[in-house]
Amino acid sequence: MVSRLMFQGTGSDVGKSLIVAGLCRLYARRGLRVRPFKPQNMSNNAAVTADGGEIGRAQALQARAAGVAPSVHMNPVLLKPQSEIGSQVVVQGRVVGNAKARDYQAMKPTLLPAVLDSFSRLSEDADLILIEGAGSPAEVNLRAGDIANMGFARATDTPVVLIGDIDRGGVIASLVGTRVVMPEEDAALIAGYLINRFRGDVSLFDAGLAEITRRTGWRSFGVVPHFPDAARLPAEDGLGLRSRHHAAGGASRKRIVVPVLPRIANFDDLDPLRQEEGVEVILAQSGQPLPDADLVLLPGSKATIPDLLALKAEGWDIDIKAHARRGGKVLGLCGGYQMLGRILRDPERIESDIASIDGLGLLDVETVMAGEKRLTPVTGCSLPDGTPLSGYEMHLGATSGPDRIRPFARLADGSDEGATSPDGAIVGSYCHGLFADDRQRARLLAWIGADASTLAYEAEIERVLDGLAAHLAAHLDVDGLLDLSRRRG
Repeated sequence: MVSRLMFQGTGSDVGKSLIVAGLCRLYARRGLRVRPFKPQNMSNNAAVTADGGEIGRAQALQARAAGVAPSVHMNPVLLKPQSEIGSQVVVQGRVVGNAKARDYQAMKPTLLPAVLDSFSRLSEDADLILIEGAGSPAEVNLRAGDIANMGFARATDTPVVLIGDIDRGGVIASLVGTRVVMPEEDAALIAGYLINRFRGDVSLFDAGLAEITRRTGWRSFGVVPHFPDAARLPAEDGLGLRSRHHAAGGASRKRIVVPVLPRIANFDDLDPLRQEEGVEVILAQSGQPLPDADLVLLPGSKATIPDLLALKAEGWDIDIKAHARRGGKVLGLCGGYQMLGRILRDPERIESDIASIDGLGLLDVETVMAGEKRLTPVTGCSLPDGTPLSGYEMHLGATSGPDRIRPFARLADGSDEGATSPDGAIVGSYCHGLFADDRQRARLLAWIGADASTLAYEAEIERVLDGLAAHLAAHLDVDGLLDLSRRRG
């Protein structure tokens, strides 16, 4: 059996994804064939794999940290929220349907075979699999049929380390409380815990560690101090859109305003821009008017028509049209591109009960939600300047209309992609990941008059992953964790 270790949390957003990413890099640098795995993820921040499937973006980052290509088997079940109570269900990279929350609870046990199949496939080519849980095992109301946490750990006899986040407060109660509510059979698989995001003198928490160990019987694997550069890695989920605002800039900075919509997707498109010194990225939240901007960027959406309704309800459509009348630039990516058109049609009611809706009318195009979902890496060049690009497409629907005669890009297969208004101020594209490409990001900055960029984004991600691995090595018992992964019975 492959060596394996699962990291679960006392709640969401305690840092599980980054802990696993850092350990993937650390153990891979030791020469081990490391693979990340997350049985079930819930996120609209997805990545396209080389074989045309989709997985959570966090698992793609972890695969990168491990030095391997992302695979659909690293995240066999992906839930993509489309409403407050329902999600699209993706199994081994492919959409299998939609389910409301209650229906999904009944569906979960039927997905365990696919989860175990993917885990088995990864095991064939790995020395070590590092597994990330979802939410918390303390959610005992969801324990029946669980595949994300202890259900998976029990099915594979995988040892578990529990992560607590001290930065949010109550970490002792969170860890001890998790132990109290867990069934004994589950608790038996938890071998230890670690504390994440500590600020200050770690020795001041020695008594806290002793108390946790006394009350749980679990071993401490260490305390991880706050790692500031973690903010330079792609955010795991939408919580990052509220906590990672770019610092306010001086008068020389150009302003990029992004309306944060309820079903925003693939928001890691923003991460490279948020690291640029020459721009200030302003994430406009519900209840706020859109401020003056050099560029309004409409991001992707998991449910374009409902998000367009939300945009109009906020009055942001009025703000965006006023911005365009003043000669301001607007860029729409994927769902944002679809919103820029005259009309969106959904005759099969794929996204909602609404058959059609007027768009913003800033591009003379229309979109029909139909056909197969397009999931593919893309390369090509932007037009008319021929700047090379690389990224990926992940969308449903086809867009057509007169402004398509001025495409944003020409792809490597010879097809034209995207649309541009006659004056060049309004642009729409289905390409995600554009601005991780330094060439395309420099082109965007020049378009809005920002200072030339010196950021090498991909190299920066590698630097941060190396730094994260070194940080974990300095503060965790990484040899003890590796020994635990080899435990049997």
